[in-house]
Amino acid sequence: MRLCWKVWAAAVLLAVPVAGQAANCTTQAALLAQDRDALASAGGRLSQAVLQQDYTALQAALLPAEAAEWEGIRGAVEQAVPLVQGGQIQLRSVYLLDASSLSAPADTQFFCSNSTGSLTVTITMHALPPGRYAVVLADAAGAPQGGQLGLILAWDGASSGWRLAGLSVRQGIFEGHDGVWYWSRARELAKGDQPWSAWFCYEAARSLLLPVDFLSSPNFDKLSTEQTQIKGSPRDAFPYTLPDGSRTWKIDAISLDATLQHADLGVTYESLGVTDPAAQRTEAVAVLSALLKAQPGLRENFHGLWAYAVKDGKRTPVIELPMAQIP
Repeated sequence: MRLCWKVWAAAVLLAVPVAGQAANCTTQAALLAQDRDALASAGGRLSQAVLQQDYTALQAALLPAEAAEWEGIRGAVEQAVPLVQGGQIQLRSVYLLDASSLSAPADTQFFCSNSTGSLTVTITMHALPPGRYAVVLADAAGAPQGGQLGLILAWDGASSGWRLAGLSVRQGIFEGHDGVWYWSRARELAKGDQPWSAWFCYEAARSLLLPVDFLSSPNFDKLSTEQTQIKGSPRDAFPYTLPDGSRTWKIDAISLDATLQHADLGVTYESLGVTDPAAQRTEAVAVLSALLKAQPGLRENFHGLWAYAVKDGKRTPVIELPMAQIP
């Protein structure tokens, strides 16, 4: 059995638009006591190992099929340090996934409903081999960056135990605000006729609310619906042209960029082709300044902007500036 680690940036299984088969999911509340205890124990132990940078414990718990990907896993844990530092592990949710009836690896959906059927969380896995799995979500409670962890566990029949098969760690707080705050802020901005700021606040909320991409719920569907209903949003604005005196800049994309653990926006623009570092910086500042003049609401709602220059198909990071340093 092999779960391809290389398709994750810091996680192992990706969401896909359409899944070919469905399988069984049991939510935490419906688990048998022995299953709940075993998964809580394994998830808590591995989450604690991430918090403590205990590489020995993590490597020992790794699913044998993933042994060759250890260096990638180790790198993901190292990058998690500033996100979980100062926190205490608290388990949030556990889902037991049974795909043992599959005859071969397949794109697979799990529908995880509560006892009344009133709430269903959907977990979508790509090219999942037959077997039993679990998803454990946890938080580094009290960490300034609000680190949140997503673990995928796989049942290893050879050792009769749950082994680590996937890991994702994400930030849960920007500038002291969590995902719920950004969602509320997005609604305020949408009502206040600031569609661009509202759009990217929704993006921030989505990023902060879950540590994985393969899980959806009615709550997140609602967030997406609200976002797509914003009039005048940047969704269909690109390429976005910005007059700037005798020049016109063309922006190809803008996206949330948390590279420095801040609520920044990454701005990808078409460069004139300058190569001198000073000239590149001057060009980048001009583009960012023109953007903020066209969309002034971004200045007061986000920490700063990244400039990514594109020329002849090559994308080059140029500079990151806090809003106060952009004229």
